[in-house]
Amino acid sequence: MSSTSFTLRPAEPRDTPALVDLIRGLAEYEKLTQQLELSPEKLHTHLFGQRPVAEALVAQDANGALIGFALFFTSFSTFLCKPGLYLEDLFVVPHARGLGVGRALLTALARIALERDYGRFEWSVLDWNEAALGFYRELGASVLPDWRRCRLDGDALERFRS
Repeated sequence: MSSTSFTLRPAEPRDTPALVDLIRGLAEYEKLTQQLELSPEKLHTHLFGQRPVAEALVAQDANGALIGFALFFTSFSTFLCKPGLYLEDLFVVPHARGLGVGRALLTALARIALERDYGRFEWSVLDWNEAALGFYRELGASVLPDWRRCRLDGDALERFRS
């Protein structure tokens, strides 16, 4: 999985600090830094601890710096009765955009989904992110018009459990 300017590989524990920086960059881009509860320790636990709940691919430039990542996990479709791959986050640093990093990460994830015999490869995109929406449509992805994501978190989650 390589190009003349970058290489893709599975994230390793030593990548945790750089992944934290990339996630902060994503939060800044999405104007969601106020939601960050991120720490290297928490991320390391969930990616590389005793019971990992997510995986990540990273894009590394020729100097060894991480220039992008895709964080994903296994979902499940009751209708297909098969697991699926859910892409939680994809981010490429601004100076590396246009090099094919995002496309390469998505292609690698599609291969993983097929190798694992998953029935779907899905992700969400912010409705204002026209650049991403156009890019995903170019790839042949469907933007589902009838589905809205629901979430319970923070205080609402605490109240609901009562």
